[in-house]
Amino acid sequence: MQLKKFNHSFLVDAPVENAWSFYTDLNHLQVITPKKLDLRIMESSGKKIIMGQTASFSSKIITRITWKTKITFCKPYRYVDEMNNSLFKYWKHTHVFDKINENQTRITDEIDFELQYGFVGRMFEGYALQKLKKIFAHRQQATIKALKEL
Repeated sequence: MQLKKFNHSFLVDAPVENAWSFYTDLNHLQVITPKKLDLRIMESSGKKIIMGQTASFSSKIITRITWKTKITFCKPYRYVDEMNNSLFKYWKHTHVFDKINENQTRITDEIDFELQYGFVGRMFEGYALQKLKKIFAHRQQATIKALKEL
């Protein structure tokens, strides 16, 4: 397995409890995902992200794709979702919430991934990394805005 890594980190002016509560509400994804991706939650075993939760999603990347995730680790203030049935052969997304002080939190996303289709998939790794950078830049701004409004 030849994993690629993507990391993104930013600060929000919100207590860690507020950031955690926002991110563990599954509907946060529709708030922070770029509208052009048209993210849809198809089904979920619950509205709050907890250990073992599963969910199915649909989105427009190049064409409409669907995928499933499972929460494989969840304890305050960290959770991990792993994806299958998608463009990715492997996807592990770790979400970390670090308390900086009473009113500031660092949110870090760590993603390990491998695209499907072997050598052909590896040719698109740069494209996938660029898309992730754009999506997570949007997520950062949308999260900052949403947490200010809480």
